[in-house]
Amino acid sequence: MKQIILVIMAIVVTGVGSSLGTAYFLKKDLASKESLVAAFYATENAVSVSPHGLRGKMDKGDTSFILVDLRSQEEYEKEHIIGAINIPAYKNKTKSAYDEVDRIVSSFKALPQDKEIIMYCYSIPCMTSRKVGDMLAKEGIYAKHLNIGWNEWRYFWNLWNHEHEWNATKAEDYIMKGKEPGTPQIRDYDYKCGDGELSC
Repeated sequence: MKQIILVIMAIVVTGVGSSLGTAYFLKKDLASKESLVAAFYATENAVSVSPHGLRGKMDKGDTSFILVDLRSQEEYEKEHIIGAINIPAYKNKTKSAYDEVDRIVSSFKALPQDKEIIMYCYSIPCMTSRKVGDMLAKEGIYAKHLNIGWNEWRYFWNLWNHEHEWNATKAEDYIMKGKEPGTPQIRDYDYKCGDGELSC
C-alpha cells in the first residue's frame, strides 16, 4: 500500500512540477515574444522614414535632413527625388557594394554630422539601403531608411499619398533631372498629417 501511495505521490509531484515548468517556460517564451514585438516597433520607428512625412518636410522648407540616393550616377542624373544627393552603392555594376566599403563610408562621413541622413534605393523590397545602413552602423554612422524607393516615389505616387492629396500633389513636382540635387519648393499646402507622435 505504501508503495502505491509513493507512486501516486511521485506522479502528482512530477505532474505538478512539469506543469509549473511548462508554465514557466511558456510565460518566459511569451515575455520573449512580447519583448521582440516591442523591440521591432522601437527599431522600426527609429530607422524608418515615412515618404509622406518627408514630402511634408520638403513642403515646409525643412533642411534638417540630407536625402541620399544610392542608385547609380546614371540613374540619379536621369531623375531623382528633388534635394537628394548621390552616393552610389555601386560604382561598377560588376562589383558588390561590399567591395567599396571605404568609398561609401568616407562619402557618408563627409556629410554634415548635425543633420539626419535618410537613404533610398530602387524600391520597397530593395535591400541596398538596408545593407548600406548596416555597413554604416558598423562604422558609427547611423542613417535612416526611406520606407519606399525611387520606383514608388516616381511611378506609384498614389500608393503612399493620402487619397485627398492625389489631385493636389503630383510626383513631377518632387523630381529633379541632372547632376544637381535641386531644392524643393516651399508649398502652402494644407498638410493634414499632423505634427504629433502619431503624425505621418
